[in-house]
Amino acid sequence: MSSMDIRRVGGRIGAEITGIDLSTTIPDQVFSEIEQAFLDHKVLFFRDQEISDEQQLAFAGRFGPLTRRHPMMRTAEESPQVLVVDGEDQRANHWHTDISFTETPSLGTTLRSVVLPPYGGDTLVASGTAGYRDLPAELRDIADRLWAVHTNRAEQPRLGTERGDEVRRAFLAKRFETAHPVVRVHPDTGEPSLFLGGFAQRLVGMSLRESRPIIDVLQSYTLRPENQIRWTWRPGDVLVFDNRCTQHYGVNDYDDHRRLLHRVSVTGDVPVGLDGKHSYVISAGDGDEEER
Repeated sequence: MSSMDIRRVGGRIGAEITGIDLSTTIPDQVFSEIEQAFLDHKVLFFRDQEISDEQQLAFAGRFGPLTRRHPMMRTAEESPQVLVVDGEDQRANHWHTDISFTETPSLGTTLRSVVLPPYGGDTLVASGTAGYRDLPAELRDIADRLWAVHTNRAEQPRLGTERGDEVRRAFLAKRFETAHPVVRVHPDTGEPSLFLGGFAQRLVGMSLRESRPIIDVLQSYTLRPENQIRWTWRPGDVLVFDNRCTQHYGVNDYDDHRRLLHRVSVTGDVPVGLDGKHSYVISAGDGDEEER
C-alpha cells in the first residue's frame, strides 16, 4: 500500500507529493494518482529525491515520449535529452512557456536541483487556467478569438558575460515563429487557459505597437499573485509542471553564485483553440541576422 500524500501548496496551483521515491519504479496505480494530481494542480514538487539523470529520464518518460533535445540549448554530454539549466549560460528571468515558439511546445517539464546557490534562485510558476477564469466576460470574449505569434526573438534577456552572450547568440541564431491560439484548450482536461508568455511577440493581424497593450493586459491575469506559486529549492528537489497551461520564471537574485538544474521535457502536441483550429508554423529555424 502506497504511503504517498498529496498536499496543496497554493489554492489555485501547486501541490507537494511526499512518500514517493523517484529512484524506484513507481507502480502504475500510484503513478495514475500522480498524473491526476499533475492535471489538477498544474505543478508538483518532490523533496529529498536522490536521483540520477537516468532516473529523472525514466520518471519524466512516464508522462509521455521525451523531447529528443532542445533546438538551440546546451545538453548534458552523455544524455542529450537532459538540458543543462546553468546560471552561467543564461538566466530565464522572464515569464515563458518552454519552446512555445515551436509548433509542439513541451507537454511538461521536470527540473532537478544539482547545484544550488546559498540564497535566491527560486522558481515561480503561474496558472494560465486560473488566469483565464479570472477574465471579465467582455475581455474573455476578445481573448477567445485572438491568436499570437510566438518567437524565440521576442524575449531573451542578456546576461552581460562573454559566456552568456555566446549562449544568447546560439539561441537567436535561427528564427522560430509559430502562431498559437491565445486561449488554448487543454487536451486532457478540456479546460481553456491563456497561452502567452514572454515568447508571445504580437497578435495575428496586429502590429507590435497594437499588440503589446492587449498581451500585457491578458498576461496580468495569469500573473496575479493568487495564480502563482513560488518554490524555494533545496538539495534533492524535483519539480514537474504542465507546460500546456502554465508559465514559469527563474528568479535572478543569486548574484555570482552557481545555480545548476537538470531539465527533461516531455514531447507535446499541437495546441488547439476554442474554435478547434490548430497552431501553425510561420518560420522553423530560418537563419538571419540577430535582431537588436
